[in-house]
Amino acid sequence: MAESMRGLKRTCRCAELGEKDIGREVTVMGWVQKQRNKGGIIFVDMRDRSGILQIIFEDGGIDKKYFAMAEKLRSEFVIAVKGNVTARSGAVNENIATGAIEIRAEELRILSESDTPPFPIERNSKTKEELRLKYRYLDLRRPDLQENILLRSRIAQIVRKFLTDEGFIEIETPMLTKSTPEGARDYLVPSRVHPGSFYALPQSPQLFKQLLMCSGYDRYFQIARCFRDEDLRADRQPEFTQIDMELSFVDEDDVMDVNERLLKTLFKEILDVDIELPIQRMAWQEAMDRFGSDKPDLRFGMELKNVTEVVKDCGFAVFARAASTGGSVRGINAEGQGGMSRKKIDELVKTAKDFGANGLAWLSVNEDGTYKSSFAKFMQEDELKALIAAMDGKPGDLLLFAADRDKVVYDVLGNLRLELAESLGLIDKDSYKFLWVTEFPEFEYSEEQGRYLAMHHPFTMPFEEDIQYIGSSPEKVRARAYDIVLNGTELGGGSVRIHQDDVQETMLKALGFTEERAHEQFGFLLDAFRYGVPPHAGLAYGFDRLVMLMAKQDNIRDVIAFPKVKDASCLMTSAPDTVEDIQLEELGIQVKEAEDKA
Repeated sequence: MAESMRGLKRTCRCAELGEKDIGREVTVMGWVQKQRNKGGIIFVDMRDRSGILQIIFEDGGIDKKYFAMAEKLRSEFVIAVKGNVTARSGAVNENIATGAIEIRAEELRILSESDTPPFPIERNSKTKEELRLKYRYLDLRRPDLQENILLRSRIAQIVRKFLTDEGFIEIETPMLTKSTPEGARDYLVPSRVHPGSFYALPQSPQLFKQLLMCSGYDRYFQIARCFRDEDLRADRQPEFTQIDMELSFVDEDDVMDVNERLLKTLFKEILDVDIELPIQRMAWQEAMDRFGSDKPDLRFGMELKNVTEVVKDCGFAVFARAASTGGSVRGINAEGQGGMSRKKIDELVKTAKDFGANGLAWLSVNEDGTYKSSFAKFMQEDELKALIAAMDGKPGDLLLFAADRDKVVYDVLGNLRLELAESLGLIDKDSYKFLWVTEFPEFEYSEEQGRYLAMHHPFTMPFEEDIQYIGSSPEKVRARAYDIVLNGTELGGGSVRIHQDDVQETMLKALGFTEERAHEQFGFLLDAFRYGVPPHAGLAYGFDRLVMLMAKQDNIRDVIAFPKVKDASCLMTSAPDTVEDIQLEELGIQVKEAEDKA
């Protein structure tokens, strides 16, 4: 039967005790990890967020009622124990921080009993994630998840201190705002007071932080909750957290400088890793040409090589056609993999098709200088030799080629490069390779919508020398945008913002906005810009991704207390769920049943 604490006060957490405390009387409280009854002596491992501590209940050395209570203890009972810290009577346990000590119990309270949990509360659980997420409040008791959540808190504290010391002001922006459906889909919130009208949950504080620059708060930051109704993956959630910042009277160099120093501070204090500054910079086009990705992983080589000029007149029609129709032929050299099995090569071909290719051409250079290939029979000997030379091919190498539009070629080879590096063990998991990717295209063409869209957002400043191309050749316009990348993951991104009326009008017109629609969507920002706006720039990190990488986790859900699953639902609370009819009536909303699909 559960008791109250009845005046007992916890003096410390379990793993805060050590050999320095031997002889001290303490009161500790936590959960029973396990109980072992050896007859006249009972061993209990108690757990709290700090770690595990061994408690000894000895028959004859404690009141009989407490010993009888100790016999009843089971996993996940919540208990309070008063006793003395002593040196461990048995062998020292090197696996836990308190392995050299134990508590000789004098008093025991059972504060709460527990049903048998649906899975063991243990580090590196093998229980299916679906079950653990259903009982997330139990899953969060696991030591490794608690370490991740505590790490997240510590990172947030360091970020706040650093930015405050740098003159930033923490300001909260609204959670209920206006829908601006230019980016991902908004989460909409119906208004009861304004029937038929909706708020949107913010995808980011972008417009409000720019308004704060207009208001004179020249260095703003916020650890902000954001929402996007989009498909999920390992590093994406429908609700997420950003480290958001904006600065006035700066350019990209100023933003990069303060953020490089922030990252250096974080990685030194959290991981004792020294980041060399300045962080390398690379233009977007160079990143795509060399790595097939705008977030390249620099921990290994296997760079793409453009062989279009080498094969443009060759006898292999797939190569020649790509070269003559504005596409390209590029390859990667999987050094030393010439002996790869045909089965594995076929798997690589399938992967290439999954990323949009019609196929994958391959050539294996044998040790004697001969070769096996999917296309060699279509090419002359001198053409093959020139191609192998262009790829720096050596005996024992496997050369892989994609021929198509540049976008397809980049997607295919960029992803094959990552898959091969992972399967071949080329990646140093203890290495941290940062990169600034700069000079992104201002626009990207949407085949689906048949028009150009802003690659980042409509308020990103183009390079001044490229403004002339906005109306005539938008594909030539480079943005003063920058992403910070770590080990192949985009940590954050930002840009210098447009602060001139004429440039902003030109930009919105190029994106298909009429003057009327521009003011309908962004009128409050455009109006603010009429009253003196400073040059400004900013950046936002995906806080969850940053924590994930620093905690060396593969899934963003492992660093979020209560995450959603792939279909954006919560297994623990069963959200989203239906609501009562009266709630819908108050909002003037009628739910239409989806028609059965044939």
